[in-house]
Amino acid sequence: MVENHFNLKEANLPPSAKNLYREISDCPNCELARERSQTVPGSGPVPCNLMLIGEAPGKNEDEQGLPFVGRSGKLLDQLLADIKLTRHDVYITNVVKCRPPENRDPTPTEVATCGDFLLRQIELVNPRVIVTLGKFAMARWFSGLTISKIRGQVINESGRWIMPVFHPAYVLRTRLTNLPLIQADFAQIESLLEMPPPDEAVGAETEILNITEIENR
Repeated sequence: MVENHFNLKEANLPPSAKNLYREISDCPNCELARERSQTVPGSGPVPCNLMLIGEAPGKNEDEQGLPFVGRSGKLLDQLLADIKLTRHDVYITNVVKCRPPENRDPTPTEVATCGDFLLRQIELVNPRVIVTLGKFAMARWFSGLTISKIRGQVINESGRWIMPVFHPAYVLRTRLTNLPLIQADFAQIESLLEMPPPDEAVGAETEILNITEIENR
């Protein structure tokens, strides 16, 4: 295991974020710590208006210490480019900071173990919009719901918009069906970023809304 130094060298990363990254890199609190090459805390500016939250690092991420650097990352880069954004404009992380063996799904225990790290990242990044990528990331805010039913819709939580979309890896496996859907969902991010922070006038917290409903209120 090696300490992840790349993220500590990111431009404009405040000391509070560097300290959190170091804490994550030293975390021994679940079985994944015994298998990882290095942790993958996250990447991007702090603070940042847009935060993307995926599920867990894969092989390439484990080797490089950065989120979404494999085939899924290339698709994510294209989706961001479609709305005139790059990785320099967004903060990207995962609910789990270490790679599960053989890229299996993270267990509830592993997700819970990293839960405090994610909450602290959200506090530091202080995004106006959070986009969850895949079912494990959306579960924190949309428990018991299926992503196919609510993708592209939003809730207001603590003055932030939360929107679930498919995971890029899932889209790569089902490209003909779901690529147009995730492209449409990402197109809505532009509208969310231009909106003022949510308040009671646009729906109570946890009320699931279509973006067109918000724009018409």
